[in-house]
Amino acid sequence: MRKITTFIAVAALSFSSIGCDRFLDIQPEGKIIPMDVEDYRKVLTSAYAKYPIHRSLVALRTDELNVDENTSDFIAYREIAMWKDTNNDQSTIEFPWVSFYSVVFYLNQIINEGSKTMAESPEKQQILAEAYALRAYVYFDMVNLYGKPYNAATASQDRGVPINLEIDLEQVLKPSSVQEVYNQVHADTKKADELMVEQKQVSGINYRFSKVALLAFEARTALYEGDWNKALGYADQVLAIKGELSNLNTSNTAPNHYASVESIMALDNAFNSAVQNLSYASSDLISKYNTATDKRFAIYFEKNNNKYKVIKGGSSDFRVSFRTAELYFIKSEALVKLNRLDEAKETLLKVEKNRYNAAGYASVQNDINAMSSTEFMNFMMDERFREFALEGQRWFDLRRLNQKKITHTINGQEYTLLQNDVRYTIEFPKSAKKNNPFL
Repeated sequence: MRKITTFIAVAALSFSSIGCDRFLDIQPEGKIIPMDVEDYRKVLTSAYAKYPIHRSLVALRTDELNVDENTSDFIAYREIAMWKDTNNDQSTIEFPWVSFYSVVFYLNQIINEGSKTMAESPEKQQILAEAYALRAYVYFDMVNLYGKPYNAATASQDRGVPINLEIDLEQVLKPSSVQEVYNQVHADTKKADELMVEQKQVSGINYRFSKVALLAFEARTALYEGDWNKALGYADQVLAIKGELSNLNTSNTAPNHYASVESIMALDNAFNSAVQNLSYASSDLISKYNTATDKRFAIYFEKNNNKYKVIKGGSSDFRVSFRTAELYFIKSEALVKLNRLDEAKETLLKVEKNRYNAAGYASVQNDINAMSSTEFMNFMMDERFREFALEGQRWFDLRRLNQKKITHTINGQEYTLLQNDVRYTIEFPKSAKKNNPFL
């Protein structure tokens, strides 16, 4: 029977990678157990720094990208774009598993031990709040990679991912249900909400959770659960605190830039340089834009011969987890589902005014005003495709919406992800299954 020892060992060893090697959960000779807020802030920084770069990988499974077969890294990523999750080539990069649980290891250390050893202070509250929020974020991301999309009717039976809340080398990791994972997400966000001190994080350290980032996370969670009233409520709370939108008629800064007025939390490396270098925008994505009136197009893409490279990522400047525009989209979608169509249109038009030139906005406004509920919902989903291109949202939108058919051509051969294909749920990595027979 395999235990979580492998995960814990990797986590413990990896402390050294960013300078926190003096901190371990066990105190061997020459090591120091973290004790005060300064120590635990370093441990928490380690957790943030190790957050997996999984959104870049899922982009290769979407209709956003095509893979450039002439790049040196092609062999490591091609099977991801082929949706080949079993019997992978050894050179194929795996979706993260151990790294997620490594982050959880740090967070459990903070929550279970730091709560006892840190002296009472606002700093202690903030550290614990961020640890609970980040642990919730880990499990939310994991269940949306490796579990079926949330369905209230089946979530209690659908297989999710293992939940580990303890620092226990003998604990056996068995998958919990999707519902149980979401319950844990809600439990952790509730604790984070009770403890959170910082309303916002300043630019430069806005990779950390804050009150407004936690509300944005709760809005996204409610959206994925189809809890429209809660999604609307959380979105409204965020927008009351931070409702700024980047006007692309007057600014050339991408709205997903960490220093954009829209940035709420900038943790995820949603489109890293490796995936940027081996890919180019799909014709499906490019065709969605009105290149004459949509101000996003020139900020997001750059023509290279007869292809378009994505330039809204590829460096740490473009880390993005939550930004203001997403909350307008969540609010608008929730309002449609609650049969408040006029309010939904009004909400989305606030974003559109900042994305199109004057002529383009006038045309979009006229079109939207004439739309039925179904037409508007379809338009809004196309707008999500345009707005959040290569920000790690598309795969999860496809999962929760229509799970459309997608075809990729690789080495002259077509590969197809069928509509409602079981591969819209990613299999547990081969290495994880090898180390745990319960997966």
